Amino acid sequence: MAPDPIPRIHRVLGIETSCDETAAAVVDGGVVIVSSIVSSQIDLHARYGGVVPELAGRAHVELLTPVLAEALEAAGCSTSGSGIDAIAVTYGPGLIGSLLVGVAEAKALSLAWDVPFVGVNHLEAHLFASLLEQPDLGWPLVVLLVSGGHTLLVEVSGPGRYRLIGGTVDDAAGEAFDKVARFLGLGYPGGPAIDAIAADGDPQAFAFPRAFMAEGYDFSFSGLKTSVVNTVRKHPDAATEDVAASFRQAVVDVLVAKARRAARDVGAKALCLAGGVAANSLLRQRVEQACAEDGIGAFLPSRALCTDNAAMVAAAGWWRLANVGASPLTLGADPNLRLVPTA
Repeated sequence: MAPDPIPRIHRVLGIETSCDETAAAVVDGGVVIVSSIVSSQIDLHARYGGVVPELAGRAHVELLTPVLAEALEAAGCSTSGSGIDAIAVTYGPGLIGSLLVGVAEAKALSLAWDVPFVGVNHLEAHLFASLLEQPDLGWPLVVLLVSGGHTLLVEVSGPGRYRLIGGTVDDAAGEAFDKVARFLGLGYPGGPAIDAIAADGDPQAFAFPRAFMAEGYDFSFSGLKTSVVNTVRKHPDAATEDVAASFRQAVVDVLVAKARRAARDVGAKALCLAGGVAANSLLRQRVEQACAEDGIGAFLPSRALCTDNAAMVAAAGWWRLANVGASPLTLGADPNLRLVPTA
């Protein structure tokens, strides 16, 4: 591991504005969460059935300053930057308008406080979320990252060292949850809505497809979404609870089967969940059960660390500062940023 090019880095302020969560957090040593504040925009976007990019960007402009102030106060730091050694911020992927708000603020604070600035890949930050609650997971491990925009299987051989195993070829799992929930009239966000109503339904009521179930590590949920729509139109009297339960079962079956196979094939010592869909109750239950049967560790992050937050950004930023160095202030927001494999 490369020597620490900035030895004085200890306490990092993280900023997250990639989508519809305005978040700030202070993390010590890359693993200790001193404060973490998240301001959700769910109520703002719920009436539209999904995130409206322009509204999200405007909301970040209004919310970021008070969220930062609250996170700093909770950590015992002043708004003048006293006690903060560096600023970490999500610079992609995400909504360009939202990303720009966070990146601009991070650069301004870096200059005003005379501390290093580091840009963090939002997807990489999710990989660090697990280490905030269980730093001794053991390596290698497989992370199943499932959110509204991404569904990825990643082999992690150590902090900052990862290999992309598989991903979705169309809709992400969280996106499928949102679209199906909207079609069923369950509101936004779709994941929690379907999870709640599915508890009262029959998961065997409808035989929805499980795409690529036995093939490789890639995912596809577009056909499943279409199947739900066609089924409801064909059976208009079908109980919404049964449709939701059957849909949730199909998604989880595929996610768990592929993650389990990936963990087995790479010799993983643990299987971790990450991303907003990691809060799904059935997915958590099934992953825990599969890991127990396979004799490997299971890490199910708290729901606060499943959804977008700035603590994971600060943790990833601390590692990057210690092992790679600061980012140039010319770094721009990148809405299409990918997770690049490392050695």
